[in-house]
Amino acid sequence: MASHRRPKQPSRTRVTVLTTAAAAAVALSANAANAAPSEKPGRTEVKAQVDKLYEQAEQATEKYNGAKEKQEKLQKEISTIQDNVARGQQDLNNLRDGLGSMATAQYRSGGIDPSVQLFLSADPDDYLDKASTLDQLSGQQVEALKKIQDKQRELAQDRAEATEKLKDLASTRTELGKKKKEVQGKLGEAQRLLNTLTAKEKQALAAEQQRADRSSSERVQLGNAVPASGRAGAAFSAAQSQIGKPYSYGATGTATFDCSGLTSWAYAQAGVSIPRTSESQANIGTRIYSQSDLQVGDLVFFFNDIHHVGLYAGGGQVLHAPRTGTVVRYESMSTIGGPFMFGVRV
Repeated sequence: MASHRRPKQPSRTRVTVLTTAAAAAVALSANAANAAPSEKPGRTEVKAQVDKLYEQAEQATEKYNGAKEKQEKLQKEISTIQDNVARGQQDLNNLRDGLGSMATAQYRSGGIDPSVQLFLSADPDDYLDKASTLDQLSGQQVEALKKIQDKQRELAQDRAEATEKLKDLASTRTELGKKKKEVQGKLGEAQRLLNTLTAKEKQALAAEQQRADRSSSERVQLGNAVPASGRAGAAFSAAQSQIGKPYSYGATGTATFDCSGLTSWAYAQAGVSIPRTSESQANIGTRIYSQSDLQVGDLVFFFNDIHHVGLYAGGGQVLHAPRTGTVVRYESMSTIGGPFMFGVRV
């Protein structure tokens, strides 16, 4: 016969625990529903982050420029060596043809003597070693063989140099690709941040930038600065003619510029060839550490790693290509974003 027992009632402790848990769950749900959404960064914060990314992009840009300059230099050197090898091989062929003619003449006159047979061997070094035991060598034959030997050694050295430079070129191209990717990554990250702004915030930011560009396009007062003259003056005038041109990384004009692209282009217009990168430009002339000693047209460098350069414009102003999103313009040296390190008089 089946047993009919009453169901066991939950203990008072268990009921209390369950009730408390349920109440907590309800409270958490209510809090989650009423919680304010996480605040997205405002225009000022986004601008600060974007400016930092642009600075990092410019640092990478100067490394990119250095790798690109090295690549172009290596390509020219390799081309020169390869041309030398081609001419050297032709000279070697002509020398060997001369030996062949000498052998033919001996054959027609009654056979080829042992010395000439050695001339025609594939190893001139081996020939010289053995030739010391032969008395039949003429001065003409010895001279011809030495020329071949010297030319072969010269060609071997040229080929070895070309091989090493080709390896260096491959490594430089890899570095160039990495730096380009780094620059594009920083710029892409900056654009993603800008895309988080509302249309109104974007308009306000653009208006702020336009005001900065417009006010900087006006001619600055030179104050007590020594006026530009000579080639520095010509370089400064050339840079002035590019005011309003957009910044673009790796660009040397004249549609767009980056910072060292502008300075190297400006001095080129004055007939002065200076290196491509800010790091290299910092080592080409007399350094000037006091701002009061600067003259218009001097190169001026900023940030501890000197990744930014412009032309001194007088009155504490610099004429430069600032960064992505800006144009070639005048700007106070105090607002560049990094400390003034020194100037260089080219």
